[in-house]
Amino acid sequence: MFDVEKIREEFPILHREVYGKPLVYLDSGATAQKPRTVIETVDRLHRELNANIHRGVHFLSEEATVLYEAARERIAAFVGAAAKEEIVFTAGATASLNTVAYAWGDAFVGAGDNILVSEMEHHSNIVPWQMLAERKGAEIRVLPFDEAGALRTDLLPSLVDERTRVVAVTQASNTLGTRPDLRTVVEAAHTAGAVVVVDGCQGVVHGGVDVRAMDCDFYAFSGHKLYGPTGIGVLYGKRELLERMPPFMGGGDMVDTVTFAKTTYAPVPLKFEAGTANFVGAIGLGEAVKFMQRFDPAEIEAHEETLLRRATERLEGIGGLRIYGTAPGKCAILSFNVEGVHPYDMGMILDKLGIAVRTGQHCAEPVMDHYGTTGMCRASFALYNTLAEADALAAGVERAVKMLRN
Repeated sequence: MFDVEKIREEFPILHREVYGKPLVYLDSGATAQKPRTVIETVDRLHRELNANIHRGVHFLSEEATVLYEAARERIAAFVGAAAKEEIVFTAGATASLNTVAYAWGDAFVGAGDNILVSEMEHHSNIVPWQMLAERKGAEIRVLPFDEAGALRTDLLPSLVDERTRVVAVTQASNTLGTRPDLRTVVEAAHTAGAVVVVDGCQGVVHGGVDVRAMDCDFYAFSGHKLYGPTGIGVLYGKRELLERMPPFMGGGDMVDTVTFAKTTYAPVPLKFEAGTANFVGAIGLGEAVKFMQRFDPAEIEAHEETLLRRATERLEGIGGLRIYGTAPGKCAILSFNVEGVHPYDMGMILDKLGIAVRTGQHCAEPVMDHYGTTGMCRASFALYNTLAEADALAAGVERAVKMLRN
């Protein structure tokens, strides 16, 4: 059964104090804490198995290679990919999205084409498409969301046409928590012959993913938000698309043969993994996925929904407080402001109470513009948070409001 106190025992950092108070960590949307099994795996790799993969015939290299490819297989199964060759290791979700924008975009997007991006995207799923549009003379179109934070999928027929090449959308908004109806998005895009690129950074953590059931063409996420190491990410791509795409970067390990006359490339996924791979990060991410596979996803989802509901109910009772993102079915992300209180001031007072939240634009400036604000406070919950911590957040906000309004 899901036992949050037992789970917390596996996260060493959760037992420390901040300013003499127990740490209440509510910033997992930015980066999640790491379970002991991930920490120990990374440590063991550095201590006992540090060797470059794919290139050596000695014991350390061969064993590291086996573990690296085993991590790829585990992650492929975790996201529902058809084969491990559809999993490309990158430096993070940003690198994954840029890989698609350059490798696929430069080959298949031309002048007069258009790229549809949702209004609630993280900057990493906006800026690469803007850069592509500038290079190619393409048009950026925006799929808006309503005041509740629900994506306006009803507008898809007016925005998607025969010149649409890419539809970029999040599985779950990092600011609003909204989980759009991606079935409608995918259907509209594919009917027009466009590819769908999904930012799965929050979605893969909150509820998980089956990329084949979703039928997206590309899917990106970062390891550090999934209880894994930093500096490692994943790009899923349908194999036929990856095989048609040229490499994004050139160098070692992504080649078949190299001569000054001509270079040929390694098969997917190695074609997109130039240079020395972050094999420690990849193996550590595989361990994080193994940790997640110990739990029933439905139990994690139910736990996080309970936390979100408790925090929402408590915060709604505070005068002048507005919650951004109230669409049904949202994930455990809670962004808010209090009238007359700057979000940075709120965040600093909460910090002195031992409560870690995120303040600012959350790399989603168009969302801020939509609501006419310069920033928000954001509490993002994870499987290791408790109802007592949700209550502590509300009590901390109440205390901060009293201090800042007097």
